Amino acid sequence: MGAALAAAPSAANAGAVDLFVERTVLHAADQRCGLLAPETSAALAAGAAQARGAALKQGLSERAARSLEQRARVRAGELSCAAPELVQSARRVEESFKGYARIIRMTYPGDQAAWRADRTLAREARWRLSQESRFGRDRMIFGLAGRQAPGALMAVGLFADGAQPYGARLVMRDTSRTLGPYLPQKGEAAGAGLAGRMPQGAALKAYIAEARSPAGADLLPKDEREGWAIRFPGDAVRALSELDPREAVAVQFLFPGDRVRTAYVEVGDFAAGRAFVQMAAR
Repeated sequence: MGAALAAAPSAANAGAVDLFVERTVLHAADQRCGLLAPETSAALAAGAAQARGAALKQGLSERAARSLEQRARVRAGELSCAAPELVQSARRVEESFKGYARIIRMTYPGDQAAWRADRTLAREARWRLSQESRFGRDRMIFGLAGRQAPGALMAVGLFADGAQPYGARLVMRDTSRTLGPYLPQKGEAAGAGLAGRMPQGAALKAYIAEARSPAGADLLPKDEREGWAIRFPGDAVRALSELDPREAVAVQFLFPGDRVRTAYVEVGDFAAGRAFVQMAAR
């Protein structure tokens, strides 16, 4: 683990970085050696994603995070499956994650919004990982939904005037064209909220919705009777998981006459929540 830790930029975020590296090394070793029970392995993956998000929030750059992850995986590949440090770490994780693996609901708070995760078994479709947003008089629920976890990436728009969108697009930072997240400095764009956490122009990429339909009652809030369900492609899930937790993404609902209504979502611990609900599929 020492080689991986050498890439850490400062001691200020060492605690989160240490945890991220430790969990990444063990998870990679477990995938090769089968050290952990399946439910514990899934819980560890969720914990590693959350530790990565915490390190990024404390100032670790995307480039450094990718380097740490790569070095951690290399280190895991160098270790014998019977190495005492691996065996001891596996025992500690089995013990500490016992209770976590039995949890079926989690809330991941963010700066301005929270993700709610639900991995209970159900016959009907439900929100597996969701965040609510209000934009003007309208409302949106966004996240992963389906009968089985982790579900498809969905947005359900609830429009106060009964408007019907013909489509939507999910807009986010293009990580292949940028060096890191766009985050306003202290006091800058104070009133912009989540909108102020997105870059402009060529730094963005969009995912066009692949399906649209009236939302079923299983995906609507109890106080709403109608809305429009939009499904985004699977590639968008991976892209969203790779963003910095401090960033935001935009859902642009498209209406006739070139009209657009935009809702914003805080990235937060989406990756950790996704890993958590995937535990239900193990």
